[in-house]
Formats: sequence, structure tokens, C-alpha cells
Amino acid sequence: MALTHTGRLRLHTQRLPGRGGGPGGPTAVFLHGLVMDNLSSFYWTLAGPVSRAGHEVLLYDQRGHGRSERPSTGYDMDTAVADLAALLGALGLDRSPVHLIGNSFGGALALHTALVRPDLVASLVLIDAQLTGDWVEDMTDTLSVAALGLEHSRLPEQLAALGRRKEARLTAGADALLNRTTLIEDIAAATAFTARDFAGLRRPVLAVYGEHSELLPGARELARSAADCELCVLPDVGHTVLNEATEGLRGAVLGRLRARAGAVAG
Repeated sequence: MALTHTGRLRLHTQRLPGRGGGPGGPTAVFLHGLVMDNLSSFYWTLAGPVSRAGHEVLLYDQRGHGRSERPSTGYDMDTAVADLAALLGALGLDRSPVHLIGNSFGGALALHTALVRPDLVASLVLIDAQLTGDWVEDMTDTLSVAALGLEHSRLPEQLAALGRRKEARLTAGADALLNRTTLIEDIAAATAFTARDFAGLRRPVLAVYGEHSELLPGARELARSAADCELCVLPDVGHTVLNEATEGLRGAVLGRLRARAGAVAG
């Protein structure tokens, strides 16, 4: 386990070197989803294959998640971008733009980063990210219900008693994040992206969504409005693209990274 001191807080990080004599190019930075998610969701799905294709990889647990520090405040998008910028600076990766690959809420964070700090970003991969519509209200409601359920149960202790230690640890972390930080309030204060935001995007985007995802309309609006956006829709899957359509996702991501490397080399 590596804890990187960013000057703001300590973030749990993992780095993989680019291997296999691939094209190299910008570092690929992975951004996970909210609450029950952490950097481990990318290990076997995408990070290893991207590393073997020749790209240096950075994985990290976002503020309050996984093994990173859990301050009581600072779960808004702008603070998350500042955390990312500080981490890149602490690791010496801020000298050139990076590829951002974000799943679910991590994709929304990647897009926000490209809008407010385009100097940090070479390209984006958004994996079934929340972009438009009522996602802020829907996510706030979902998180609030989960917080209430965890607050009035002893689920972590029950899981631990059954020997399910990993699940107990994840559930206890979710309880702390939902009930003892400003995460829900900060999410509630967020705003959905607009067509104007998409039109102002100046970085190439690959958006990978499930055919049955309720978030797909936002991706279609992004593809219509952004100057350089490829939309890849994977069949027979909903929001769980990362885990249930891994092969198709992996092919799309590696193909995009190869194309970007070729464009830069050319």
C-alpha cells in the first residue's frame, strides 16, 4: 500500500509501469465511482491491460474512499479536481497532460476536470457516467436511503461475525462516508452538465455506455454537442459496463489509446 501526501491529504495510490514495448504516451489515470467503489475495481478489468499495452497507469482511492484519508468535508467536484491536480503534482505527473478514464461518477469527475483544468487532460474515456437529466436528485435520494439503512443497522458487525471481513470493511467505510461526512450534501449541490458544457469541451472523448443504461441519453447529447466524441454502445448491458461487458470495454479503450498515440506520433 502506498500513501501519497499531496499537501492536502493522504491518498492511497498504485502505479503500474508501461510494459510490452507499446506506444507509451500520456499516463492513464483511473477514476472510480462513489461510496462502495475504490481503485481495485480497475485492477483486472482495465489497468493491467492498459499497462501491458505500454501506458503508465495511476490508480488512486478518491477522498474518503478505500484506504485514502476520510476528511469530514470536501466531496464536491471542484475539490475532487483539486485533489487530482495535487496528486499529479506530488507524483511529478503534472508536466504533461494525462488520459482520464472514469467509471460512473468517476466519469463525471473526468469530464468536469477537462472543463475546468483542460491543461491536465490529454483525452477522456467516460464509462457509463452521469451527465444530464435528474442524476443529481436520483443519486442524492439513493445515497440518503443507503445512509439511513446503514445508520440504523449493525450490518458491518454482522458481516464480520460471519467471517466476511472484506464486505464488513467496505460496508463500514460506506457508513462512515455517508453518515459522517458532507458527501450527500455536496452531491446534492452539484449540477448536471449542459449542451453548452459539451460544446465547450476541447479534449477528445470516448464514451462507453450500456445499451440498457438509463444514462445513455446524456451520452447521446454529449456526442451531438462535443467537437470530438465517439460514442460506443455495448449490447445487452446496463450501468454495469465495467464488470459485465469488460471485454468490449477493454477493446474500445485500448483501441482509443492506440489511436491517440498514433495521432500524436503522426
